[in-house]
Amino acid sequence: MASSSSGHSVVLVVDDEEAIADTYTLHLESHYEVRTAYGGTEALEKLDEDVDAVVLDRRMPDLHGDDVLEAIRDRGYTCTVIMATAVGPDLNILEMDFDDYLCKPIDRETLLETLETHLDSEASGDLETFFRLVSKRSVLEAEQTRAELEDSDEYARLQTRIDDLEAELRERIDGFDDVIATHRDIGRGS
Repeated sequence: MASSSSGHSVVLVVDDEEAIADTYTLHLESHYEVRTAYGGTEALEKLDEDVDAVVLDRRMPDLHGDDVLEAIRDRGYTCTVIMATAVGPDLNILEMDFDDYLCKPIDRETLLETLETHLDSEASGDLETFFRLVSKRSVLEAEQTRAELEDSDEYARLQTRIDDLEAELRERIDGFDDVIATHRDIGRGS
């Protein structure tokens, strides 16, 4: 994990609604070094190897958040990306390379705890992958009908991957159930 000269993780907040971006910045600035961008183009200008996490709106008029996410990954950045949006998810999120998906409105505690979970330097890569997959599953289950999910091969593959990874993590991590309980406590699903 990169960090700023102050020793804090660097978080880039991206939202075309300035009031929302500024609110997130206020929520985060006592815990992180925060950069604020009021659109996708500005976000890509402020993105560099020092950024540890991006809180990214999906629907922005200048450059859609999905395109910003793709550009982040195409440039080789491995920073945490948390989609923070009012856009209802659909099955296309299974193909998107983000780490978490928060639906607006997002309160301060949820935002902070989500970032903390993803930026914890002691979290293993497999645990991060597990939480990312569980987050996608939770969002889909909240927004899609059971019939849509049952008819989706992508959803079935997602569920199998979650089950396999969970079994592996249970063998490797003492107190795995406590880790899951903490994750649930911050409202992040099953």
